[in-house]
Amino acid sequence: MMADLDQIPIPCSVMRGGTSKGLFLCAADLPSARAERDAVLLAAMGSPDARQIDGMGGAHPLTSKVAIVRRSTRLDADVEYLFLQVWPDRAEVSDNQNCGNLLAAVGPFAIEEGLVEPAGDTTGVRIWMQNTASLALAQVQTPGGVVRYGGDAHIDGVPGGHAPIAIDFLDVAGSTCGALLPSNIAITATGLEFYGERLFRLLAGDVVRNRSIGPLLTVLER
Repeated sequence: MMADLDQIPIPCSVMRGGTSKGLFLCAADLPSARAERDAVLLAAMGSPDARQIDGMGGAHPLTSKVAIVRRSTRLDADVEYLFLQVWPDRAEVSDNQNCGNLLAAVGPFAIEEGLVEPAGDTTGVRIWMQNTASLALAQVQTPGGVVRYGGDAHIDGVPGGHAPIAIDFLDVAGSTCGALLPSNIAITATGLEFYGERLFRLLAGDVVRNRSIGPLLTVLER
């Protein structure tokens, strides 16, 4: 039988991370040129088609995601992770944002693919997030050198219990907007009021950086 020259097999894994699901691929298995890579991913997902009937996509942005993983050459990271959003209803592949949901599955995928060697009952995987140029440390349960997927951890939006994966985000403040305080001042008066109360803008990075909103609220009350 003649092989279809238009079809080239590319290994991938379908994994859930948090409340999202997507295709996980090794960077070495994809074309290096962005246009060719995006064409492959659109075909794999079945886009553009709202139902994604001819691909692996789930007809929703939460289930039409891609994680591309490679072994890192950085001294502070084990692997590098590029998140790509493949839109179901249009021929568009975007890298404009990160995905913390799929990030939870990057560690297990890296271990399964041999990019990271398991170390004891818990393996730390240092992940460089290319979208935001920041670092995360994922703790993956690996009893006996094997990734554990079953467990008692529960999250809203996902039925059943699963193995927890703790993730520490290292120095992510300002990764999207360039600075912890984009305006370089702690409080910016908006001139707006809501039921007689002044309105303030808090960035999520501020809260994460300080581990608690208590100090921030103290400042705002002054």
